[in-house]
Amino acid sequence: MSASQNKSSRNLRAWVALVLLVNGFFPAVWILFTSLKTETELTQTPITWWPHAPTLANYTQAFTQQPLLHFIGNSLEIAIGSALLTLVAATGAAYAIARLKLKGRGLILTGLIAVAMFPPVTLLVPLFETMRALHLLNTVLALMLPYAVMSLPVATLLLVSFFKDMPQELEDAALLDGCSRLGALWRVMLPLAAPAVFTAGILAFVNAWDEFLLAQALNAAPDHRTLPVGILFYQGEFTFPWPVISAALVVAIVPLALLIVLFQERVTGGLMAGGLKG
Repeated sequence: MSASQNKSSRNLRAWVALVLLVNGFFPAVWILFTSLKTETELTQTPITWWPHAPTLANYTQAFTQQPLLHFIGNSLEIAIGSALLTLVAATGAAYAIARLKLKGRGLILTGLIAVAMFPPVTLLVPLFETMRALHLLNTVLALMLPYAVMSLPVATLLLVSFFKDMPQELEDAALLDGCSRLGALWRVMLPLAAPAVFTAGILAFVNAWDEFLLAQALNAAPDHRTLPVGILFYQGEFTFPWPVISAALVVAIVPLALLIVLFQERVTGGLMAGGLKG
């Protein structure tokens, strides 16, 4: 390949990366700018891209018009709980699939992939009827259990790729030292698979934090609303206070942004290693 072709290829990759970057960050930046504008500035023409007189009043209203802190607490409780349930179930399932001599292992993996492809809307009615029969509507478990099940296939597949390629000698040594299968998993396998476990937990947390459809249907009571559902109630019958709604959205994005900033290396390393090993 000639030097000109190499340069053209690099330019093309740079433009593609720029388009992806703008597409990913522009909505979040626009929401941030909107949260700093007044209602008058937001509706004036021509449109203003930068807030001319930035204000934090919208954030104050976001916390006073609705119990935003309560919504955040509900979302944190459900997201953390569902992530922990996902990790417990996915770790056991992945270890069994990867390390034990199971019949139909390929069929099990195919089933996991198939389950992961089901959109949540197809599960709404059966989940609602199930939770109603169990008297779990408007409870933490009404969302925690479905979220854990929905995150289980991806988490299991991610952990399977790690467990499958770990040296058998390490596990055999633990068993010879008197460890049970569960002890070998806890003391040997899990520490080595920490990047994958951490990544699976983050993915499960994000899925639960962002989910709206099931949260609206299964936990509709005011005291049990999660953050995505609670933000919906900032709008009135004929009014849409976009600056206040944008401020609430920024608050909702902050925990995810902190997770990405603080743990991006672990998450990226876990995903890349899982992909390479898979």
